[in-house]
Amino acid sequence: MSQEKTYDLAIAGELNMDLILYGLPLEMPVERDLLGSGFATTLGSSSAILAHNAASLGMRVRFQTLVGDDDFARMSLSRLAEAGVETSGAVVDPSVSTGVTILLPHGPVRHMLTYLGSISKLTITHLDREKLKQARHFHLSSLYLQTGLHAGLVDLLRSFKSAGMSLSLDTNDDPDAKWGPPLQEVLPLIDVFLPSEGEICRMTGGLSLDDAIDVIGQKVPAVVVKRGRQGCRIWNQGTTCDVPGIVVEPVDTIGAGDSFDAGFLCAYLRGLPLEICARAGNITGALSTLKTGGTEAFRDASLREAFLRKHGFPGR
Repeated sequence: MSQEKTYDLAIAGELNMDLILYGLPLEMPVERDLLGSGFATTLGSSSAILAHNAASLGMRVRFQTLVGDDDFARMSLSRLAEAGVETSGAVVDPSVSTGVTILLPHGPVRHMLTYLGSISKLTITHLDREKLKQARHFHLSSLYLQTGLHAGLVDLLRSFKSAGMSLSLDTNDDPDAKWGPPLQEVLPLIDVFLPSEGEICRMTGGLSLDDAIDVIGQKVPAVVVKRGRQGCRIWNQGTTCDVPGIVVEPVDTIGAGDSFDAGFLCAYLRGLPLEICARAGNITGALSTLKTGGTEAFRDASLREAFLRKHGFPGR
C-alpha cells in the first residue's frame, strides 16, 4: 500500500444522528405513556461512527455522504469535523431529509428504529471517486441500508483495487433478512470482511460459526468475526484463531462493532499482523461501551487516551 496517499482511510457511507432513550420496558404496549430513565443524542450510523473514531485515533479520514439541508445533517457533519474527518465531499440535497435512528436499549438487547431518508438515496453519482482514491484504503458499511449504492458498486470497488487501494466491508444487518445482491459479487473484491457472529451465520443460511466462516472464506482472504464479550475470531487463508475481548462494565454497546472496525483498521494500515489488529479492535470496541452512543467515549480525550495506554493499544 502506497505511503504517498493523502488519506489513510476513505469511507462513502450513511450519516445520521442517534436518538437514544434508556429505561423503557422490552415489551411496550401501545396507547400508553411509557417513561424512560435517560436520553442522549449522539452521532450515529455505522459509517460515520467508524470515520469519527478512526480519526480520533489519529487516522487521516475522508468521508463522502449525502444529507438533507437540515439540523441533523449539520449536527452530524459538525461532529465529524471536530474529530478531524475531511467532509468537504458531502453532498447536501434539500429535496431529501437526513436519516435518523431511534434506539431503545434493554440491557444486552435493543430496539433499533430507523428512518432511512438520505441513507438509501446515496448513489455512485454522488461520489467523487478520484478524491476517494487519494486514500490507501476504502471501507464500506451498511450494505443493506445503502441500497442506492448497489448500482455500480462492483465497478467502483474494482476501480479502487486498480488504484492500489485495499478494501474492507462490514455489511451490518439486512433488515429484509435476504442477504442477496450485491454481497456475493462484492466479496471477492474484499481484503478484510468484518461481520458480527450473528450476521455471518444469518447470511450463510443459519450455519454454525465455523461453517459460516469456511463458506465466506472461499471468497475473502481474511474474515474477522466480532463476538462481543468473547472478542473475535480470525480466519486468515485457512487458519483460525480466537482473540479474547477486553473485560469492562459497559454503559452502552451501541456502535461497539463499528468502533472495533476503527481500531482494527488503524492497526491494519500499519501493516501489523491480523491477530494484533484484532486486539486493537477489541480495545477500541470495549472503549466505545464506556459512554452512551458509539462516539462519546472517543470524544472524551482523557478517557480515550488513558484507556488506550492501559491496554497497550497497538494501532498508533
